[in-house]
Amino acid sequence: MSHNTFGHLFRVTTWGESHGPALGCVIDGCPPGIRFRRSDIQADLDRRKPGTSKFVTQRREPDQVRVLSGVLEEGEEDYVTTGTPISMMIENVDQRSKDYGDIARQYRPGHADWTYDVKYGLRDHRGGGRSSARETAARVAAGALARRVVPGLLVRGALTAIGEEEIDRANWDWEAVHEQGNPFFSPDRAAIPRFEAYLDAIRKAQDSVGAVIEIVAEGVPAGLGAPIYGKLDADIAANLMSINAVKGVEIGEGMAAARLRGTQNADEMRMGRDGKPVFLSNHAGGILGGISTGQPVVARFSVKPTSSILTPRRSIDCAGNEVVVVTKGRHDPCVGIRAVPIGEAMVACAIADHFLRHRGQVGR
Repeated sequence: MSHNTFGHLFRVTTWGESHGPALGCVIDGCPPGIRFRRSDIQADLDRRKPGTSKFVTQRREPDQVRVLSGVLEEGEEDYVTTGTPISMMIENVDQRSKDYGDIARQYRPGHADWTYDVKYGLRDHRGGGRSSARETAARVAAGALARRVVPGLLVRGALTAIGEEEIDRANWDWEAVHEQGNPFFSPDRAAIPRFEAYLDAIRKAQDSVGAVIEIVAEGVPAGLGAPIYGKLDADIAANLMSINAVKGVEIGEGMAAARLRGTQNADEMRMGRDGKPVFLSNHAGGILGGISTGQPVVARFSVKPTSSILTPRRSIDCAGNEVVVVTKGRHDPCVGIRAVPIGEAMVACAIADHFLRHRGQVGR
């Protein structure tokens, strides 16, 4: 299986499976001299890890990260990058492969079971192997380091909708996203009880639901990205689309731009007191012609409903027999909740990669 690497200069390769002994990543191209603490990586992993509330899978994984190479230790948890490949590992400690015994020869609807089988001639039925969202823990570790490559970069994410329930954008408060009692990464405190009641009903019905996540990157320098085939927004979209269960990505106004007029959509400009342009709006999401404008980069992505549910679903098995599949085990009723830190990581990696590429393409 190829294509386990993304990025050009800031290159990330992930490895490992959902039910293997461990998973991790190798980051090649990270500049030397970047200082970080292991707790910086761990903080992002803790936001993604399972078992944090009743609304996510109850698999108990501490997701403790180990930094194995590419750094010099400056203290017990303090590191500085050397410019050589950085390897990080996260052990799996709570696999329950027996939960998947009944579906070893059955194709789960909505999963990659059949497509992996038809492509490779085999599949890992234990949680899906590489197709499992467990793989994304390694991406979050890489993204935590990517954030430190670009000086002043701030990448934040929030969940804006679960199924038919949406936030009120007038209530948006970034401080609310990480408050205790908010298991949804919601920027709207008033939406939390509605999300809770909605997901409780979904869980009791043995069903699942999707979500929409918004990522905002501030402090992105103007000029990142290249025209035509090296666009910053194209790489952000590719990174987000590569996340398990993601089915749609948009930048700025995205799909809504099709319903606007040119007089509404184009971001007008004036000259600022510092001699630099000032944009009067940001419908473009901080990117024009594939190149960053210096405004916040705004990306949004949709996550489909979790395919692993207890409700019986019609399918077939490896021999072509028609079967009814019930997926047991521990699964998220809304996998989109834990996608927030994953989306942040993938946007951070794309921006870090373009920042390093830009250093070799600077004009005047």
